[in-house]
Amino acid sequence: MFSLDAISQAVPYLKYGLITTLWLGAIILPLAFLAGLLVGIVAAKGARPVRLLTFVYIDFFRSFPPLVLIIFVFYALPFLGLRLPEVPAFALAMTLNGSSYFAEIIRAGILSIPKGQTEAARSTGLSGASTMIYVVLPQALRNVLPPLLSNSIELFKATSLASVVAIAELLRSARIAQGVTFDSTPLVLAALIYLVILWPCVRILSRLERNDLKAIM
Repeated sequence: MFSLDAISQAVPYLKYGLITTLWLGAIILPLAFLAGLLVGIVAAKGARPVRLLTFVYIDFFRSFPPLVLIIFVFYALPFLGLRLPEVPAFALAMTLNGSSYFAEIIRAGILSIPKGQTEAARSTGLSGASTMIYVVLPQALRNVLPPLLSNSIELFKATSLASVVAIAELLRSARIAQGVTFDSTPLVLAALIYLVILWPCVRILSRLERNDLKAIM
């Protein structure tokens, strides 16, 4: 393990896998957040029939394990006449799953803002949309920043599931390198790469959670 020869052979595979993992995250995180933001706003402030639909959406996709959803979108939808390439299928499945969690977090954040804030903003002449964008959302997102970051970390880690649809992200690339080198070094290096990327995010999350706890106490 950790022989220089195994490391030198694994580096090109890991480099390709890391790049793939990063751009998968760059696709999935914004899509899931924006979809969750829209659903969360409607779930908090929409008309009752529409809110009921958003609750169904949130509960339905939160009930599916991400792996099951990925397999369903990529392998089952073709039988219904909808065949998606690997990356769009993975992005769709993870957006549906991730947005359901983002939506519930954002809905809770919006509902945490006192109604007086909205009424005061409307009394100054702001429209409902402007009040939401400039008054409610900034405070709501700040209130739920720790769970938003936590969900983002979990969603990024879930990029490792892309190997199910044959996308050579970091984990799959490490396994390919392992087969080439007949050594477990690539897997250990992949784990270390995940640690280097995510550990700072986890530390930031811990700090935010401690600050929130202090504010409550």
